[in-house]
Amino acid sequence: MSKQELAAFLRSRRERLRPQDVGLPSGPRRRTPGLRREEVAVLAHISTEYYVRLEQGRAPWPSGDVVAGLAGALRLTDAESDHLHTLAGAAPARPKTLRRDVRPSILALLERLPQTAGFVVSAAFEVLAWNDLAAALMEDFAALAPEDRNLARRAFLGRQDTPLYGIDDAAEFRLHVVMQLRATLARYPEDPALTGLVEELHASPDFARLWERHDVQAAPTLTKTFRHPVVGDVTVDCDSLALTDSDQHLVLYSAPAGSPGAEALALLNVLGPKAML
Repeated sequence: MSKQELAAFLRSRRERLRPQDVGLPSGPRRRTPGLRREEVAVLAHISTEYYVRLEQGRAPWPSGDVVAGLAGALRLTDAESDHLHTLAGAAPARPKTLRRDVRPSILALLERLPQTAGFVVSAAFEVLAWNDLAAALMEDFAALAPEDRNLARRAFLGRQDTPLYGIDDAAEFRLHVVMQLRATLARYPEDPALTGLVEELHASPDFARLWERHDVQAAPTLTKTFRHPVVGDVTVDCDSLALTDSDQHLVLYSAPAGSPGAEALALLNVLGPKAML
């Protein structure tokens, strides 16, 4: 990226701040808006000369530690911090562990979705929240221990008599799981549950073989057919919406009005989770 773009972004974030925003006295009237350059430098633990040169686009590229210090000094949001790291060519700072809490608005949305099976998964394929139709279509997640709600574990170490809810794209899903887990492990190498899961999954020869391919790019799944033990085949449209603030996905299964899939979902909506009993 251009050093001038980095410089302009730093200036814009500095000029929007007031001294009181960062715990400094406002002092006498200022001739220019925002913090002074020397104030940002002190807060970021770098020299004023180096910071001035950064805003002039004349300094060497900053290190990751310097960028992190600037992000804190300028009170950047997570999105702004990621953007600053990208402009500086440094890896963004990431949490050390996955988010496993689902925000209340998403939980409420799941319950309001009409004729749509919905659930939230973490970046490690842990099912964190679901509605009754998802439980009726797949399985009653409430009856499972949290560690048994992991779709990656289900895909590679699950029961052989009912593999992956009878989906027609089981092989593609397993490949998708491996690729996503490899990318997730790169982001959260210190998450103990994640590293333990990957180690456990290596007991599966299929997982070990796919893992060695080092693939990380997955193609989106647009439709999927479930072979349900009560209502038979259920073909649904698949939409996976990224919840970027928590590195989770809201997965939605729906069907066009009047289609056999929609009729099957309507029946499952009446039966609820007991449809799997």
